[in-house]
Amino acid sequence: MTHPFLILKWVEEHLHTHLGEHVTYTWLVMLMLIVLALVVSRGIKMVPGNLQSVMESLIGGIENLVEETMGPKGKAYFPLIATLALFILVSNLIGLIPGFYPPTANLNTNAAMALTVFAMTHIVGLKEHGIGYLKHFMGPVLALAPLIFVIEIIGHLARPLSLSLRLFGNMYGHEIVLMIFIALVPLVLPIPMMLMGVLVAFIQAFVFTLLAMIYIAGALEEAH
Repeated sequence: MTHPFLILKWVEEHLHTHLGEHVTYTWLVMLMLIVLALVVSRGIKMVPGNLQSVMESLIGGIENLVEETMGPKGKAYFPLIATLALFILVSNLIGLIPGFYPPTANLNTNAAMALTVFAMTHIVGLKEHGIGYLKHFMGPVLALAPLIFVIEIIGHLARPLSLSLRLFGNMYGHEIVLMIFIALVPLVLPIPMMLMGVLVAFIQAFVFTLLAMIYIAGALEEAH
């Protein structure tokens, strides 16, 4: 099922770029976040306005979540976690606007973020522990190390797959349901679904971000 009309897809067809709607709307989300950051940072006041208050609450909430989940060492990875959280949240929310497409409803976008988290997890582990990071894959009993190693490798390889499919399934499924309701009863029924979509957008952004923090925090811990 496809959208009846996408603003940027119409622009893309007339410019003959053929990048795909998930790419063009990803650029749009990035542009929105950059502009928002510039506007808020240049208008910072001692007595915050509405926009500054919202952003301070949002960033402060993410910072507290990072510290509680990852500990003091997690502060170094706050920029990565906050970027993922804000990008996913805005990507999810713009899908509720007619004529816009959520990049997170495309598996390619989610796989790119999931692989970034996967790579960072092991980069952080090697940076923190060196070759000793391999102890994370051996388990507590030396005799079972070969078996545990294989199980751990399979588990770690499954992480980007589960991260990608969970976000994709929820956002793509919501898009299909919303389009069906819009096609059947365009004036009444879509409103409750759009309100539910706001809740889904926040929950999915939170789940992806929380799992990313847990994976990186696990790499920061000492192996036992």
